[in-house]
Amino acid sequence: MRLRQWLAAPGSLTARLRRHGQVSVQVLSQGRQTLWPQERQVLRCRQGHVREVVLRIDGQPAVWARSSTPLQAVKGPWRAIKGLGTRPLAELLFEHNRVRRDPLRVQVFAQRGPARNHLARQWAQLAPPDAGPAPSWARRSVFWHRGHPLQVMESFAPWVTKLSAGGHRRR
Repeated sequence: MRLRQWLAAPGSLTARLRRHGQVSVQVLSQGRQTLWPQERQVLRCRQGHVREVVLRIDGQPAVWARSSTPLQAVKGPWRAIKGLGTRPLAELLFEHNRVRRDPLRVQVFAQRGPARNHLARQWAQLAPPDAGPAPSWARRSVFWHRGHPLQVMESFAPWVTKLSAGGHRRR
């Protein structure tokens, strides 16, 4: 099943997506937010800096992503996240040799949970009507830089999971 390949693929997701077309980043929101329960547990705080984006392949919504970090971290080692704009987060995560990544974890969104509802609302505004339902699976991992965590959650559009995660450019 290719979904499993995408959920377990190491390294930069942006680099893998580029094997299938032109990748662009659309920022949906960024700034201080109350963290979701799972984020609170991992980051050990209630409020954090959250960035939500959609990665598009050739203009089509492909991956919904949410990164979150404690507020003090954006004043310290993760401060560059505030200035990313439409550049991919991978530029910070995979080009700095001091950043370490915890193992990937897979999750399925609860059918009526707050994370699923939030994603479904955003997806309905982004995707064309025939794009199908919002993604229901995600992977997440925590990146560490100078002792400060940054959690990244990535959820794949169903059409992306039909592509090879190993990647050959689409023709």
